[in-house]
Amino acid sequence: MRERVPENLSRLPELARNILWTWRPETQELFSRLDPELWEKTEHNPVRLLRETENLERAAEDPGTVALYSLAVQDLDRYLEGQGTWMGHVYPGTDVRVAYFSAEFGLHESLPIYSGGLGVLAGDHVKSASDLGLGLVGVGILYAQGYFRQRINAEGRQEEVYEPFEPGMRPISPALSPDGAPVTVRVGLPGRELLLKVWKVEVGRTAIYLLDADLPENSEEDRLLTARLYGGGQRTRISQEMILGVGGVRALRALGLRPNVYHMNEGHAAFLGLERIRELVAAGETFEGAAEKVAESNVFTTHTPVPAGHDAFAPDLFDDFAAGWPEALGTDREGLWALGRKGEDWGEAFNMTVLAFNLSRSRNAVSKLHRDVSLEMWRYLFPENRDGEDPILAVTNGVHTWSWLAPTMARLFDRHAGGRAWRREVENPAAWSFVDVIPSGELWRAHEGTKRGMAGFVNARLDLQKSRTGRDVPREVNPEALTIGFSRRFATYKRATLLLSDPARLRAIVKGEGRPVQFVFAGKAHPADEPGKAFVKALYRASEEDDLAGHLVILEDYDMNVARHLVQGVDVWLNNPRRPLEASGTSGQKASLNGAPNFSVLDGWWPEAYNGKNGWVIGEPVEYASEEEGDLVDAESLYSTLESSLVPMFYDRDEEGVPLGWVGVMKEAIRTVAPTFSTQRMVQDYIHKLYVPRANMTR
Repeated sequence: MRERVPENLSRLPELARNILWTWRPETQELFSRLDPELWEKTEHNPVRLLRETENLERAAEDPGTVALYSLAVQDLDRYLEGQGTWMGHVYPGTDVRVAYFSAEFGLHESLPIYSGGLGVLAGDHVKSASDLGLGLVGVGILYAQGYFRQRINAEGRQEEVYEPFEPGMRPISPALSPDGAPVTVRVGLPGRELLLKVWKVEVGRTAIYLLDADLPENSEEDRLLTARLYGGGQRTRISQEMILGVGGVRALRALGLRPNVYHMNEGHAAFLGLERIRELVAAGETFEGAAEKVAESNVFTTHTPVPAGHDAFAPDLFDDFAAGWPEALGTDREGLWALGRKGEDWGEAFNMTVLAFNLSRSRNAVSKLHRDVSLEMWRYLFPENRDGEDPILAVTNGVHTWSWLAPTMARLFDRHAGGRAWRREVENPAAWSFVDVIPSGELWRAHEGTKRGMAGFVNARLDLQKSRTGRDVPREVNPEALTIGFSRRFATYKRATLLLSDPARLRAIVKGEGRPVQFVFAGKAHPADEPGKAFVKALYRASEEDDLAGHLVILEDYDMNVARHLVQGVDVWLNNPRRPLEASGTSGQKASLNGAPNFSVLDGWWPEAYNGKNGWVIGEPVEYASEEEGDLVDAESLYSTLESSLVPMFYDRDEEGVPLGWVGVMKEAIRTVAPTFSTQRMVQDYIHKLYVPRANMTR
């Protein structure tokens, strides 16, 4: 690539490979300006763009492009210098070195190694760690086929398409050891050793290291172990978790990195605890002493109250993969099994969440309600609180402001905040007081602009779907209509089809005289989740019905690009899971950051945010006698709130066409959600409550 880059644009490859650009609109504008059509075609992938464009020589002669390039380079250099970071100010001289393990990282659509909220949260976590100046590295897996591309066929059936990852065309590079050699590590699997290559993703001031089994030294079968995220059966899953936990620790050692805090983002990474015990036992520690030392420096975040979200392996499978581990750990089979054995009600299995809980002294749930649910769910593990501390803390999830805030809104905020100072403390509610004084008309016009952009994006995607399926059904989003968004994984507990409970009532709402309403859906069901796929089909079929066509659309191939357009452009964000199964959720936080109020069941983060003025609720926070009863009550609440509140308020305009009451809700949503539910605040909570205490224990 470098040979083709003109001298006065020589650092373009460096800009492309540090994904700081994903939260720098000006740098994205630079790449787009180089070749606008190719920028879109490559899914905003600057590495592929620089490889394929023929425009670099012309760009080097364009003063506007060269000026943008100079600003982008200055911004990168200034950022990497890292002077005056939050961490340096609040914890000067404190030695905190965190290794953050996650099975998926959602950083950008050009790196498809994520499936949904867990991965996007992990990506936002690493980005905010970089912004704050925290010494953190991520550890994950490079999936050779990424997560699947979703196609919805003419009958509404989800189809999965897998594409090669092509590392050389992505913003990643081989990881190098301190002596400059490419890093590889080995992990033992039943009857053989697996060789893993380590890749590096530069994320601002920090990095993520990804493990890859797709090497010629491995068998064809083993090369597929890291092919697909959440693909394959139980043997593939336990292999991937050995790769992540055991291989991840070994990769850090080969890189010369010695963290003093290890953070497991969900139980997928819990085998890192066993590998660290093995290291200490090899150095002379007892099993018990090593386990305690490991637990003192481990942090564990649990993310779901849904039992299927907690991996557990049958005795014969686990024993096959753990052969030799009891001896290496200085214990016996019973000693090893005790670390991962769940309660008797769950049957005999080695549970990764239990292993993570047992090998961590700092543990957290991802909202206050989820903490209460988790304490009840895992109460048998904590018969007594250790030293009077809560065995599970609450650190409510947030979102990375700069990855999700529409540039149009950011510029509006700059004008009315008296400059850019608010950007330095986005987690401070006082820094957002300026929102109240933004003229309602200005805020509304800014939102209308992002909404038109969203509508154009959605309509272009719908045209592509129509041309591919051959279905000539009118589907077009109207930028003037009240637009309600819903995009997330199509797990059944999220109830994507609750809106369809009463079709006649829904038709009356969306076709109100002079007050049209439209719903935009997007989301993937897991390839093995047939009920989730049935939800996709039901929404697709509903979108083809005469009375709903044009009022309900479903986009295929949900990813971060689709999510970004929707959260920045819709008027309202819909969320209707079965309570209390949504541990936190973050999509509504992204929407409210951009002025789209949340319309949600009081689950996850929403009970902490809702104040009666910044959005709407669905149903009541009560237990129902059955799921069917809960669905009926919540559907009634959803319809009646639309009829009595949302639709009338949206269409109640002043003489200039501004819905003053609605804009008041928008302002309240921005002001109350943006600071408190940012990853800036979230990572600071991790630092205060978990990372610094654990780092201090290892001195």
